[in-house]
Amino acid sequence: MNEKIWLSSPHMSGNEQSYVKEAFDTNWVAPLGPNVNGFENDLQTYLKENSHVAALASGTSALHLSLILLDVKHGDEVICQSKTFSASANPIIYQGATPIFVDSERETWNMCPIQLDIAIKDRIAKGKKPKAIIAVHLYGMPYKVDELNKVAKQYNIPIIEDSAESLGSRYNGRNCGTFGDLSILSFNGNKIITTSGGGALVSPTAEFKEKAVFLATQARDNAPHYLHSKIGYNYRMSNIVAGIGRGQMTVLDSHVSKRRSNHEFYKNAFKAIGEITFLREPEGYFSNRWLTCILLDSYSTREGLRLALEKENIESRPLWKPMHQQPIFKDSPSYLNGVSDELFEKGLCLPSGSNLTDIELNRVVSAVNTYFEKC
Repeated sequence: MNEKIWLSSPHMSGNEQSYVKEAFDTNWVAPLGPNVNGFENDLQTYLKENSHVAALASGTSALHLSLILLDVKHGDEVICQSKTFSASANPIIYQGATPIFVDSERETWNMCPIQLDIAIKDRIAKGKKPKAIIAVHLYGMPYKVDELNKVAKQYNIPIIEDSAESLGSRYNGRNCGTFGDLSILSFNGNKIITTSGGGALVSPTAEFKEKAVFLATQARDNAPHYLHSKIGYNYRMSNIVAGIGRGQMTVLDSHVSKRRSNHEFYKNAFKAIGEITFLREPEGYFSNRWLTCILLDSYSTREGLRLALEKENIESRPLWKPMHQQPIFKDSPSYLNGVSDELFEKGLCLPSGSNLTDIELNRVVSAVNTYFEKC
């Protein structure tokens, strides 16, 4: 059998080892140290826009702390994009709040501003104004920043920007991860850069960063003994993991370039196949193309192609199953227009890693072409 082609595997630069070795050599094997500070500074320099970064254990922990910092409590409601990974919604439940799911629009596949406005008006009419909005840049494509911000500001509701999939993406020249009242990043193993696990909270103010770090280190008060006046969490990133991140930052732009190149390669290779369409990059948008996603003409075509690729030991994956379809969220209020259901039914993610070789890319193209030739 041919060697496995993964959807999006880690891609090390070789620079990571020097930072990790330094952590061992200096005995900074802890959830603090020079690499943690350095990684946060690297991210702040990259993101610009007066960003303040707290390096954390995961993107999920960053979302959880964001909700806490925005005072989301038991019984509150939080609007969340339905077309996303469950980690976007789970922290709402951690806080005892209720997720309110909003469907997508077709241009970027992200939260629909029209549906958002409908949802907010209806929740207010029902007696409960949402406490926050979690909007996601899906697969690296920025959401409609201006439109969503306009709706959010109209009702004075803060936006948590889920940039787990979009480090390196830009909207009108500005980096994703800098548009929210609070924003989050993920460095999971399949992301554009990885620390094996890890994430970050990004704030426009130093105050929120300091509060996040305090909560992430068990909320230990300033005292010679262990004193706690608030509930804390073990959410801080370790110095070793941050060392991997420092090495990864040296190749972030090249990883983005390679993933965008993969996308163009697929688009050119499949331009004669009428059953395949790609997500277009609107004017002013720059996607890191974390994953190259295609839409097929039907569910049967999508599943047939997925299984054909699997037979060739090539990993592909349907687009995220919407949260309103998930069993755990079946009773949550949802404001739908059918877009995310159709995307899930017809959409497929192709291998997109920055470490894919030309041979591997051609294997994927060959397998896709063979499937449609047989059809």
